Amino acid sequence: MDINRRQVLSAGGAIGTAVLLAACSSGSGDTAAGSGKAGKPRKGGTLRIGALGRAGAITRDPHGTQANESDYLILALTFDTLAVPGAKSNTVPRLASWESSADLKTWRFKVAEGATFHDGSPVTADDVVWSLRRLRDTPAGAARLPGVKNADSITAEGTDTVVVVSEYANTELPLMTRFTTFVMKQDTPDKDVAKAPGTGPFKLDWYRNGNARLVRNDKWYGGTVHLDAIEVTMFETPQAMANALFGGQIDVASNAGPVAARTAESRKEIQVVRRPDDMSMPIVMRTADGPFADPRVREAMRLVVDREAMVRQALSGYGNVANDIMGTGDPDYAKDIPQRVRDLAKAEQLLRDAKFDLSKTYELYTTEDISGIADSATLFASQAREAGIKIKVVKQESGTFYEKTWLKGDLYTNYWGTNDSVVFFASKTLLTGAGQNESGFSDEEFDATYRKVIGTTDKQERTKALHALQQIEYDRSGYLLWGMADGVDLAAAKVQGLPKLPGYGRVQLDSVWLS
Repeated sequence: MDINRRQVLSAGGAIGTAVLLAACSSGSGDTAAGSGKAGKPRKGGTLRIGALGRAGAITRDPHGTQANESDYLILALTFDTLAVPGAKSNTVPRLASWESSADLKTWRFKVAEGATFHDGSPVTADDVVWSLRRLRDTPAGAARLPGVKNADSITAEGTDTVVVVSEYANTELPLMTRFTTFVMKQDTPDKDVAKAPGTGPFKLDWYRNGNARLVRNDKWYGGTVHLDAIEVTMFETPQAMANALFGGQIDVASNAGPVAARTAESRKEIQVVRRPDDMSMPIVMRTADGPFADPRVREAMRLVVDREAMVRQALSGYGNVANDIMGTGDPDYAKDIPQRVRDLAKAEQLLRDAKFDLSKTYELYTTEDISGIADSATLFASQAREAGIKIKVVKQESGTFYEKTWLKGDLYTNYWGTNDSVVFFASKTLLTGAGQNESGFSDEEFDATYRKVIGTTDKQERTKALHALQQIEYDRSGYLLWGMADGVDLAAAKVQGLPKLPGYGRVQLDSVWLS
């Protein structure tokens, strides 16, 4: 989830409007922060890291929907994206640097000098073009480059330059090349994607049923990699993963969740690396049709939730209350929009005005993909009953959820493993026709306001338009974003340099070392 979407979509890092012309680099100094004891990084050693995943949701396709943290981690270490989140800048170059035309419609991405695939062949513009076009044809990729009308708008110019043309001025196009714009070799058959060579800091040594060993890519163009290898072990529950860390079987429990974090707090030999407001955990209501199509009903649903109780109980306090606007990490997040609070009387009146059928029971679909998400569904159902809304929580296995419910259901929980910008979520999940438009939201005013935001370099004009965009989302989108969960990694004392950036930033382990 980002991305993943969930990423990371794994999710991934506030927003910047500057056109970045920086030379391509790994960005390691801009993306990672140390943890544990200070000291000079040393080379060598194998990092054993645990990540959550389920056998039924395994994917080996870099352009697939990565529901498993374990799969996303493996892919992010072996394949590079064109850009990555940064600590000082929202978007920094990785596999490419870029510049735009004066009208902000034509962008040229130059492949990093010395970039090669793990088999030694150079990365070319044709490889990038083919990968971006392939990504467009996947469920996760349709919204990757908003404004880019079709595949013909992505072309090669010589051997190292990719030209991307947007239908409208788009200051944020580089932002959209992060997360899963993983580059593969041109014309890689679908049957061979699992063994396709990547470009990243680590090469795949072996893979078995969600578990993998990766070895250092000594020819990586991006800079120094300290570790000899990384071994990824998939765990189905946070507790099992935490127990493996406590027992010494792994060195890091990635995204271990609040319950495991509480347990680890009393253990001096364990580092608790906390990434505040790392993960969006919305309840999604379908706006296009169905029982929640009336905006009054959606407003009522947002008024029945006790947000503080949700954070306290579902997240064990490892998180913060949110206000139904995706992208709370944005420096231009609209803090002056009043915090929505529980108001059962107003909710009940809105339901009466909308003639909402309170005799029916409505199904709320959820998964157990991440810690707290199923608990949040159960708690919300209990709170909604106090307004007369009967909700039945239905748990689905991850694979079934993404096949049958995500993007289609009337009411479901979801998560985005990133606290990215307002514009990021607007482009991916709220624009009319966006490939990951989870609620079927289509609003002409929202679409027009979005274009104002990305079509200007005037800071005051952009800030005004971005505020209006958030107000529309707050008033009538399909999101009930009750809270933001903290990301929590648990690590042995010897692990140094773990990233502290949220979302996609947290899987950039090229700067990690062992003391």
